[in-house]
Amino acid sequence: MNDIYLDNSATTKVFDEVASLMRDVMVSDYGNPSSLHHMGVEAEKHLRSASETFSNILGCGEKNIYYTSGGTESDNMALIGAARALERRGKKIVTTAIEHPAVINTMKYLEKEGFEVTYLGTDKSGRISLEELESSLTEDTILVSIMHTNNEIGSVQPLEEAAGIIKGKCRECYFHVDAVQGFGKARILPAKTGIDLMSISSHKIHGPKGCGALYVGDNVRLVPVVYGGGQQKGLRSGTENVPGIAGMALAAKMLYEKYDDDVTRLYDLKKYFIENAEQIEGVSINGLTEGGTDEIMQTAPHIISVSVKDVRAEVLLHALEDKGIYVSAGSACSTHKRTPSATLSAIGLDKELLESTVRLSMSVFTTKEDMDAALSAFNELVPALRRFTRR
Repeated sequence: MNDIYLDNSATTKVFDEVASLMRDVMVSDYGNPSSLHHMGVEAEKHLRSASETFSNILGCGEKNIYYTSGGTESDNMALIGAARALERRGKKIVTTAIEHPAVINTMKYLEKEGFEVTYLGTDKSGRISLEELESSLTEDTILVSIMHTNNEIGSVQPLEEAAGIIKGKCRECYFHVDAVQGFGKARILPAKTGIDLMSISSHKIHGPKGCGALYVGDNVRLVPVVYGGGQQKGLRSGTENVPGIAGMALAAKMLYEKYDDDVTRLYDLKKYFIENAEQIEGVSINGLTEGGTDEIMQTAPHIISVSVKDVRAEVLLHALEDKGIYVSAGSACSTHKRTPSATLSAIGLDKELLESTVRLSMSVFTTKEDMDAALSAFNELVPALRRFTRR
């Protein structure tokens, strides 16, 4: 029996080409990119090539790209760096109630440091209210952080409209976007959209773990949160992870080279699964109000949040695992915590379903046969587990 991996929002399988490139860099071009000799120059070429790749994808300059250890560091570097840079002008920050813990917990830290954070709510589909965003902005607002794609239910925020409101009311306010789940599944042009700072993670796009990127717009000033040898223009010190950066850039290039076909296929698989899963008694899909094609196309192509009445998520997860099907019970970064999902609470999910929700997340490797197997397992397991629960 082949394993069916449907937990790609937690992490993805590295492309074979990426693993091969990284090995070559580690065993051949292993010099320090700051060294002036030939080995250092060869290593630096990989960094320049990666920056060229990201600048082409994001429609920005190579100088706008900084490399980090992952999405969490990119978020911290953007939020703490911006807050420190702008704190003399104001102390107010706006974010949403459904952000990833990398943003939410950074905001909690900033609150302890004296900043005032407003958390925007969402509707049942997980989208913010632009009217609430506008009313939350004041002359003292220095930073707004809104995720592109929610990692649990796949809701996608209206970033272009949000940017227009932010820049229209607080021209000097920085706009940060956590694009960890959106990059690779959407075309995002930060400068054109009005985004000042944008976080990217490698292991969500078939690149290696421990690597990420941060887009920093022109004229955006950040206070460093990492000090050392002054690499990356002093903003993020530390010897660059050359193999990881090279691998991440290749993964991004490969995704966007066949972006249209892959995204279309993922949406088809998502619609197919939803249409069939909703036929199972007690099964509902989160992040959708009507569930039609038009609404599904406004969500991320790869994430499906499924609630199963009277069946605990953990029980269903392990029952699926026994069949070689791997899903998650929410965000991988908070799975081991017993507190209810902030995202599911924010969209008003019934309390009885908060602990009865699993997430399926697909990738370019996911096939229709995989989704058929998942549907077959749901059809078999849900009634059986529900009967067991009722006993």
